[in-house]
Amino acid sequence: MRTYTRARIPGATYFFTVTLAERHGNDLLTRHIDALREAFRVTRQEHPFVVEAVVVLPEHLHCLWKLPANDHDFPLRWRLIKARFSRMIPANETPSPSRLRKGERGIWQRRYWEHLICDDRDMRQHFDYIHFNPIKHGYVARVADWPYSSFHRHVAGGRYPVDWAVAPGAVDLVSAGE
Repeated sequence: MRTYTRARIPGATYFFTVTLAERHGNDLLTRHIDALREAFRVTRQEHPFVVEAVVVLPEHLHCLWKLPANDHDFPLRWRLIKARFSRMIPANETPSPSRLRKGERGIWQRRYWEHLICDDRDMRQHFDYIHFNPIKHGYVARVADWPYSSFHRHVAGGRYPVDWAVAPGAVDLVSAGE
């Protein structure tokens, strides 16, 4: 059997996809966005990292993190964020017997996807992937219309124009001058 070894490099930048256990029809992350933000804030205070880019969708999120030069422990940070978020929201899920035995609520998938960012091109591609995701999943016709994204911060910083991405066939009133 193969074992998975995570690339753990101090000071590196990583792309993550983190998902709820129950994806279908679940809006837990956007419904409790303030709790998620607080879980990130407290964890970042205790174990610093920079959120380069993030998008929160109803049942999953994508983000890019830059870790401190002397630190590679992103698993600890994710454990803390997931646990804090889980403690802050009402308990109304039905955990599986396996999760009950382990004392888990069953909100999050146990695992997550991570990718070590290799170079500037890789970073740009993941920035775009993160910010385009609300269109990809059909939540909005324009990236600028999704409120749970670092896209707005990057528009203000000059990285993206406000009309950067529009779903095919959508009318872009910003570009049309309306």
